[in-house]
Amino acid sequence: MRDAYTNFEDRGVVILGMSKDSPRRQKNFAEKNEFPYPLLSDESTTTLRAYEAWGKKKLYGREYEGIFRISYLIDENGRIERTWEKVKTKTHGLDVLSELEDG
Repeated sequence: MRDAYTNFEDRGVVILGMSKDSPRRQKNFAEKNEFPYPLLSDESTTTLRAYEAWGKKKLYGREYEGIFRISYLIDENGRIERTWEKVKTKTHGLDVLSELEDG
């Protein structure tokens, strides 16, 4: 998303990121990675759970709770128009732009 940000901006698309990390960690992460869009903190996971972006995961046979990498396209009325699950960070921005152009 970062590398395609101006293309989204030109289309009037607002990008927000969210994780359970503290606001301070979010700020440091955003600065380190030069994100031009805001990263929001949901330490309580209330919003993440509401969007079904938090839940049980498995890694090497171990179960734990964590965040799912999901993107949502939300219209101006607050309705979810499209969901992308299992996002591939390297191509995701261009994948979404391609779908927006086709749709």
